[in-house]
Amino acid sequence: MTTKPPGKKATYTRHSTEYKQEALKLATQLGIAKAANQLGLHESQLYNWRKDSEHAHSVSKRESSLAAENVRLKRQLAQQAEELSILKNAATYFAQQLKRGTNT
Repeated sequence: MTTKPPGKKATYTRHSTEYKQEALKLATQLGIAKAANQLGLHESQLYNWRKDSEHAHSVSKRESSLAAENVRLKRQLAQQAEELSILKNAATYFAQQLKRGTNT
């Protein structure tokens, strides 16, 4: 077992999103263990990347369904507002007609 000298920090490699996606494709083809070994990664990294990718996909799916629902509700609200405006105008018109009918 090797230890690092005191005062030295561990170095971390940040992988790009494209690299992670390609690594996950390889892991799908070969399996997590073989892909991790071939790429020089820990299996846990690939598992975490896969979990994060699935989470991001489910979040974007949920956001798009919420956006569609939002559009539908806005359309419905606009339609109801238009119908209410028509009813108000009709009520005003008939109230004026009744008022004229009683005055003559």
